[in-house]
Amino acid sequence: MSQGAARARRNEALLAYALLFPSLVFLGLFTYWPILRSFWFSLHDVMLGDPDIFWMGADNYLRLIDDHLFWKVFANTAFYTLTTIPLAVTVALLMAVALDSKLRGLAVYRSAFFYPVMIPSVAAGMVWVFLYAPGYGPINEALTALGLPRLDWLYDSAWALPAIVLMSIWKYSGYFMLILLAALKLVPSDLYEAARLDGVSAPQRLLHITIPLISPTLYFVIVIGILHSYQIFDYVYVMTQGGPADATNVLTFYIYQNGFQYQDIGYASTLANTLLVFVLALIGLLAATLGRRVHYLGER
Repeated sequence: MSQGAARARRNEALLAYALLFPSLVFLGLFTYWPILRSFWFSLHDVMLGDPDIFWMGADNYLRLIDDHLFWKVFANTAFYTLTTIPLAVTVALLMAVALDSKLRGLAVYRSAFFYPVMIPSVAAGMVWVFLYAPGYGPINEALTALGLPRLDWLYDSAWALPAIVLMSIWKYSGYFMLILLAALKLVPSDLYEAARLDGVSAPQRLLHITIPLISPTLYFVIVIGILHSYQIFDYVYVMTQGGPADATNVLTFYIYQNGFQYQDIGYASTLANTLLVFVLALIGLLAATLGRRVHYLGER
């Protein structure tokens, strides 16, 4: 390689680092430094607003093991994830397949399906509080019209968390649908035409052609959905405050309670670190299992 070429490559590298530097600084200050600070807090007795900090070692983590409420909150979060993500992705895939067909007024349908995503989370939560209202809510009115019993959706520990799951599916299916719809545009149409000529039914085309060819996008959507499910806070805060009887209390809300209501920053940091480790382990497990089944175009 000539000196001129080597100098040009070095200048390119310097330019790339210079362009990346502001983002790296931002990432370090607002992501990695808070993570390290949180780990340091988890090893101490830290109360909000109290300048005195005392070393505790692993006591906060041992307290976590004996915290029965933590395990209930953990189970609530796992239930939310295991129900919301499969259902939301399935609904999004079906909507995307339907909107990928040549029908009149598709722009209107696409806007209607995507509209819930644009609604602010707090506003969406308040809307669904009204929909779930036991005395006058439209959902209970519809149940009465069908001859079914009314439900105290957000005030019944058996139905409060499923109610939030239903609301989350409505809120985020449109976002997943938009991503999957873009992936469907890349599937060659001649594959569907050949399958139709061979008498392959629509469900079989979906299962054996569509899903394998958009599997990278499906995998991306599932990962994004899992990350979102472990960040849920606003809906719980607006709709139930973790109740009734902690039936809708999830990890992020429990972290908020300990950090800002009980002012125990040390234990809140322990919970946050546990959540981070668990999410990383879950994503790693997903990559080792589902990720191996992803089919990328061009691979043999």
